[in-house]
Amino acid sequence: MKKYIFITGATAGFGEATARIFAENGWNLILTGRRAERLESLKNELSKNKIDIVLLNFDVRSEDQVNQAVGSLSEDVKNNLAVLVNNAGLAVGRGSIDSGLTDDWDRMIDTNVKGLLYVTRAISPILKKNGCGHIVNIASIAGKEVYAGGNVYCATKHAVDALSRAIRMDLVHDNIKVSNIAPGAAETEFSMVRFKGDEQTAKNVYDGFDPLMAEDIADAVYYVCSRPKHVCINDLVIMPAAQASSTVFHKIHS
Repeated sequence: MKKYIFITGATAGFGEATARIFAENGWNLILTGRRAERLESLKNELSKNKIDIVLLNFDVRSEDQVNQAVGSLSEDVKNNLAVLVNNAGLAVGRGSIDSGLTDDWDRMIDTNVKGLLYVTRAISPILKKNGCGHIVNIASIAGKEVYAGGNVYCATKHAVDALSRAIRMDLVHDNIKVSNIAPGAAETEFSMVRFKGDEQTAKNVYDGFDPLMAEDIADAVYYVCSRPKHVCINDLVIMPAAQASSTVFHKIHS
């Protein structure tokens, strides 16, 4: 049986693009997310690749939902589970700490940190039982550099960066690789979510330069997962050519 990849946040952006590239290369998919209709649509589209596609509709912020969803997987699927991509994440709001909304903070911490922990805790014993595996955590340049107004989001992505290193130490003796992928500015739903549907503000983020696209990060995920058994890409920072740091851009305005 072909190997399975488990992707959180597969309904859009990096997760959806990752599902596409792995499907094109013959992998079986376990696609997860909160938007059931998008999962069904993606499954219908990718079924042309003659692969098995399992859909799990849950919110990573709920430990009970995570455990119930992972527990529902068949033994055949679990026995062939090889890769976990912790992709589900978001930024909500941007501003000074003294005016921050605690609801925004909770959403980011619960999704970006606790959600990653819940899913990793549920999946890692399966990978250990299988004798090998690979965990790919989608971090951010915000996990390498703090920027003004990004306080809590940056803190959550710094946590992902640290957890990637810690999980690698914890699981190295179980033949489980851990890769941390840190994208810079990428044009996905990210800014629309951050600015709560404000289309103009979201659009302005990417004005004047060519940002990364979801497919660029999906290519990187496939790359790190297709290295030889003895090779692990520990940490990969990917930026648009026009971005030199979290805050330095070369923008051309017409």
